Amino acid sequence: MLGKLLYVLIIAGVILAGAFALDFLAKDPGTLTLDYGERIYELTLFEAALALVIVILAIMVALTALRFLIALFRFVTGYDDNAFSFWARRKQTKGLDALSKATVALAAGDAKTARKKAEIAQNALGRPELTRLLNAQAAEMSGDEARAKTYYKALAGDEQTALVGTQGLLRHAIAEEDTERALKLAERAAELSPKNPDTLEALYTLQSQQFDWTAARETLTRQERAKLLPKPEADRRHAALALAQAEDAANLGEDDHARALSIEAAKLDPSNVEAVATAARHLIDSGSKRAATKLIGEAWRVKPHPQLAAAFAAIEPDEAPAARKRRFESLFQIHPDHAEVKFLSAELALVAEDWGSARNAIQDLRESEPSARSCAIMAAIARGEGEPDHIIRGWLARALGAPRGDASESEISHAAMLPLLIEPSDEASPVNDAGPSEDRMAGARDMDAGANAEPEDADVVTDTPEGETPPKEPELVR
Repeated sequence: MLGKLLYVLIIAGVILAGAFALDFLAKDPGTLTLDYGERIYELTLFEAALALVIVILAIMVALTALRFLIALFRFVTGYDDNAFSFWARRKQTKGLDALSKATVALAAGDAKTARKKAEIAQNALGRPELTRLLNAQAAEMSGDEARAKTYYKALAGDEQTALVGTQGLLRHAIAEEDTERALKLAERAAELSPKNPDTLEALYTLQSQQFDWTAARETLTRQERAKLLPKPEADRRHAALALAQAEDAANLGEDDHARALSIEAAKLDPSNVEAVATAARHLIDSGSKRAATKLIGEAWRVKPHPQLAAAFAAIEPDEAPAARKRRFESLFQIHPDHAEVKFLSAELALVAEDWGSARNAIQDLRESEPSARSCAIMAAIARGEGEPDHIIRGWLARALGAPRGDASESEISHAAMLPLLIEPSDEASPVNDAGPSEDRMAGARDMDAGANAEPEDADVVTDTPEGETPPKEPELVR
């Protein structure tokens, strides 16, 4: 705008100056003689100035006409900044059309058409950054991994498409289980795009697979700072990595470092019972029983778990049954109606040989949550109360087919506080005996009798499945 205004002012000034000059020449006419060849032209100064003005105006008109003709040519031929001729424009249109069709075919799963149209687009447009990715994806869809990797390498070598090319090569390396190469590619991709969620997640996973816990935690911190992970998930992962670091430190004999890392893991994620149990063990070994008790209590408040109970029992491994029961009351008060509390109450009562209390504690779980654990406890109660052997065998048979729950609950003696072991008697046949024998038949008859027995527990006794060896007769080790 300012340039145009300046241009107008200059033109106005020139016109004004010309008017003054013409007025001056009109008042004082002189003679201008022009000798050209054999002719001599004589003009007054006024006539010469007027002729000069006419020539200048003619040149300006000619230039304006030329600009108009150029503009008209551009309009007719479709000339713009991206195509230098009508034919170039047509070629570009053809390439864009092929690019569009390749994209649609790729989305529709038509690898053959996508690959063909992508090649046409590449030849017509001359824009490899637009067509290489389509060619790579079409090659992947058609199963030509080598061709796809070639295009991804070309993409990775171009500054504008380095990220997408590196990510493509990363996916292929992961699929080929080339962890070492995949890790290098993931690090490169993370450098190109420090906040890309897929890249950071892949880098975190690969570092964890390589047991590089320190690097994995650094990547996890980058994810957290970029707000790519919610805090609870980030804390859960940090806890798992810290626990792994603690195990490595313990194997190297770095007890203090292992204790600090395990405590960090337990505080980051109290629901990680393995981390809490490990931290409690380190604290107990260092003489910090009160700290271990507090740590287990905080985790128990999140969720009661058998592994936490075992860790809590290990704080005082040699205490009397009555003292242990009193100490566990502090945990039981947190979640009094939780199934784990009832299981623990029953097991503590078994240790104290209080069969009635054990039966009362487990009574509800027998019906609402029948499991291998509850059936084993009922077998121990039956043994302690002097029930017939076929009743005990019936409970143990039912334990074999009952749900086992978590891996931590799959062992009958999963809780360290329960010194209740089921051992075979001399009269029982081996469990792994596959051949028919009188002992096996006698065991089966005893179980059948147990199933038809009249005592109050007879309704929960089950028959031995066909072809299965009956359990051995248990003995209670006190």
